Amino acid sequence: MADTKRLPLADGFPVLSELGFILRAPRRTGLFAYGFMFALVALTVFLLFSPSSDSSSPLLSGMVTSSSTADTYRSQLSSFFSFFPNSSPSTATASASPPLPPSPNLSSPPSSYLSPRSENVSQPLVAKNHTPPPDLPSFPGRNHTIATTQPQAPNQTRNSSDPSTPSPPAKNDTVKAVQSVPADNGILSNYTASLLKKHSNNNKTINTNSTVTVPVTGSTQEKVKDRAESLKKCDFFDGQWVKDDSYPLYKPGSCSLIDEQFNCVLNGRPDTDYHKLRWKPKDCDLPRLNGSDMLEMLGGKRLVFVGDSLNRNMWESLVCILRSSAKDQNNVYEVNGRQQFRGEASYSFIFRDYNCTVEFFVSPFLVREWEVPDKDGLKKETLRLDLVGQSCDQYKGADIIVFNTGHWWTHDKTSKGKDYYQEGSHVYGELNVLEAFRKALTTWARWVDANINPVKSLVFFRGYSETHFSGGQWNSGGQCDHEMQPIRNDTYLRQYPPKMVVLERVMKGMRTPVTYLNITRMTDYRKDGHPSIYRKRTPTAAERRSPLMFQDCSHWCLPGVPDAWNEILYAELLVKLNQKGQQGQPQQEKRPQ
Repeated sequence: MADTKRLPLADGFPVLSELGFILRAPRRTGLFAYGFMFALVALTVFLLFSPSSDSSSPLLSGMVTSSSTADTYRSQLSSFFSFFPNSSPSTATASASPPLPPSPNLSSPPSSYLSPRSENVSQPLVAKNHTPPPDLPSFPGRNHTIATTQPQAPNQTRNSSDPSTPSPPAKNDTVKAVQSVPADNGILSNYTASLLKKHSNNNKTINTNSTVTVPVTGSTQEKVKDRAESLKKCDFFDGQWVKDDSYPLYKPGSCSLIDEQFNCVLNGRPDTDYHKLRWKPKDCDLPRLNGSDMLEMLGGKRLVFVGDSLNRNMWESLVCILRSSAKDQNNVYEVNGRQQFRGEASYSFIFRDYNCTVEFFVSPFLVREWEVPDKDGLKKETLRLDLVGQSCDQYKGADIIVFNTGHWWTHDKTSKGKDYYQEGSHVYGELNVLEAFRKALTTWARWVDANINPVKSLVFFRGYSETHFSGGQWNSGGQCDHEMQPIRNDTYLRQYPPKMVVLERVMKGMRTPVTYLNITRMTDYRKDGHPSIYRKRTPTAAERRSPLMFQDCSHWCLPGVPDAWNEILYAELLVKLNQKGQQGQPQQEKRPQ
C-alpha cells in the first residue's frame, strides 16, 4: 500500500510529490537529482530542435509528416540512432537497404515508383531511370508522338500526360517513333517517322529490327500533317505533263538493273525530251520521289508488285530509284542473285541497310493459268476464272501490294474467248471477254477480302496503261517510233477502257479498301514514251531486215513514265501511312535476311 502513493495521477500532481521527496533527502542526493534532471532536459531539447540537412529534425519531421513505407521508417530510425556514438553499424546501414516489394494493391501506384524523400515537390509517377517491366509499353514524355497505339495496362496511369507533374527529358532524350519489338511481331516504321527523322538534327539510323529512333517535335509533326492533308484532297490523276529540266529521277543508262527491253538509251534511242517531263496534277504538286525518304518509309516492310510485264516495268523503275539512293549499293541485291528479270515466277530485291524488300510476282491475269486434256489427249491451255494465281500465299502478308492486269486480256485467246475460260471442270465454249474479266476480278476480290488484313496491309490496283500502236497491233506491225512528243490536245485521247469500268464496279463491292491508281489517262498522253524500235541492242536477222515491223508500243522506256506512277505511289503512301501512324501501326511479318 505504501507504493500506491507514488502511482501517476491523472491531474499530474505526482511530479510535485517527487520534488518534495527530493528536498527531504540529504543534500548530496539533492544535488545529484538536480544535475540529472538538467541533463535530461538538455538532451531532450537537443534531440527535438537541433538542425539537420532537411531543415527539420528527424523526430520533429516524424511527428509532422508520417510515412507508411518501411523505407521512411528505417530512415527515421537511422537518423535517430546516428546521434548516439555507440549505434551499431548494422543499424546505420538500414537506411541504404533497397525498398520493399511494391504493394499488390493495384488501386495505388507501387511503392517502388514513389520518391523515398518526403519533400513538398510534385514528382513524376515513374522514377528517374526506372525501366518498366518488359510486358508493358514505354510511354514517351509530353509533346512527343509514338507511331503505334499500344494498349494500356489496367489501372496504369501515364503521368507524363498530366501537366501538373512535369518530367523534363534527360540529355539527348529521344522518343522511339515505333516501339522496339521482335521483328516477327512486326511493328514497323511509317512515313511520318521517316520524314521527321530526315529533318531532325540528330544522326539516327534504322537498325536491323526496323526501329526508327527520332526526336519528335510538334512543329515538324504539323508540317507533315499539313502536307499529308493537302495531298489527301488532291486528285493525282487529273493533270498534265510539264517540262522539268531537273528530271529524270536517275541518270539514263545508269541503272544496270533495267531490262534490255526498257533500256532505250543503251539501245540507241537518240532523243531525250521524253526524260524531261513530270506529271503535274491540277490541284497540287506531287512530291518529288526522294529515294532516301522512301527507303526509310519502307524500312522493315515488304512492297510487292503482282501482275503482268507492265507491273514489272513499274517495279524495275522503283528498284532503280531506290538503289540509286541507298547508303551502300552493295547491300542491294536480288535474293537469288539474278541480273535479268524475265522468265521466272518471282523476283525480290533486298535493301539490307533498311531491312526491306521490293518484290515482283508474275501473274498476268491475277487468276490461274491451267491445262486440260483435249479430245485428242493433248494438253490445252485454259484460264481458271475461279482460282487466283499460285503465288498468292507468298505475298498475302506483305505490307504494301500493288496489283494490275489488263494487257493480256487483249490477246487473241482472251479476246475471242473460245474454249479458253474455265470454272471448276467446265470449260466455256465461248465467253465474252468482259464477262470473263469480271469473273476473274471477282475471284481476285474475294481472295483479297478473305486473306488480306486491311489493318496490316495497304492494297493498290494500278489501272490500265494505254498503248500507242499505229497501223497494227503488237503482233501485226504496229508502230510508234516516229512519236517524239506527247499528246497535247485532249480531243485525241481515247475513251475510258470498258475493262476499267468493270474493275471499278468490282472494287466498290469489296470489304477491303483498295486504292485505285487510275493512270490510264496520264499514260494516254505519252505516245512518245515507248521503246518502239529501241527495245534491243542486238536485233535478230528478221528484225534487221524489217526493223519497223517489230516495235514495242506497250511498255515504257526507263527512265520514263513508270517513274511518275511511282511518284504517285509515293504520295499515296505518304498520306496513308501517315493516317495509319495516327490510328495505330499495322503488324508485320519477319523480314528476310
